Amino acid sequence: MLDEIKTTRLAKKIAESGVASRREAERLIEAGHVKVDGVIVKTPVCFVTGENVITIDDKPISKTPDKIIVWKFHKPSGVLTTKRDTKNRKTVFDCIPKINQRLIYIGRLDYNTEGLLLFTNSGDLARKMELPSSGLKRTYRARILGTLTDEQVQKLKKGITVDGVKYGPIEVKFETPRNKQSANSWIQVTLSEGKNREIRKVMEYMSCKVNRLIRTSYGGITLGDLPRGAFVQLSDREMQEMLRRI
Repeated sequence: MLDEIKTTRLAKKIAESGVASRREAERLIEAGHVKVDGVIVKTPVCFVTGENVITIDDKPISKTPDKIIVWKFHKPSGVLTTKRDTKNRKTVFDCIPKINQRLIYIGRLDYNTEGLLLFTNSGDLARKMELPSSGLKRTYRARILGTLTDEQVQKLKKGITVDGVKYGPIEVKFETPRNKQSANSWIQVTLSEGKNREIRKVMEYMSCKVNRLIRTSYGGITLGDLPRGAFVQLSDREMQEMLRRI
């Protein structure tokens, strides 16, 4: 019977609901917090269908929303992109309004990174937008201490490997003419992978230090003049344009 029904790994199903990331879901499963049809499951190697009732600490996870909605948030520096923090530091969920929707962030930003952070009520959409295979561009403004040479810019454009980690093509544009740059210069950086602290690590490898980083766009959605700390829903036009790119 199950061969005729689409099955999904339990941890993936939980992640798609927005309750936790897939890694966090695996930890919850192994700790015995998850039940499928009332039975505790302690192995992530478990497959479920849309007919199964999945609960975490006896609370059912949410079903796929009837309408997918996306919001954009201007994240300030000094805020964690996570649902909860064991050290009680401020998180993005402390900064956004409480609404009657389960929110999932799309592509986390580091503690000290500012700018555009997208939220959605669809775990499936969040997963698709984060996958490198989506090819969605992320653009940042970075203030760097140091100077990038033309040779370094070309290396970044081809992709480089740092400490055994391979980074895909990174496009760099200078906001200030090369002959007018000071010790701190602004550059625009565009990439499509968004690995952990990618820009900071790559620039450090190039002997430059990033002392400010602002994400200005993700998948064609731009930060624009959205004030710091503001949280707004995308318009229908923005939604249509974004979904076409996935």
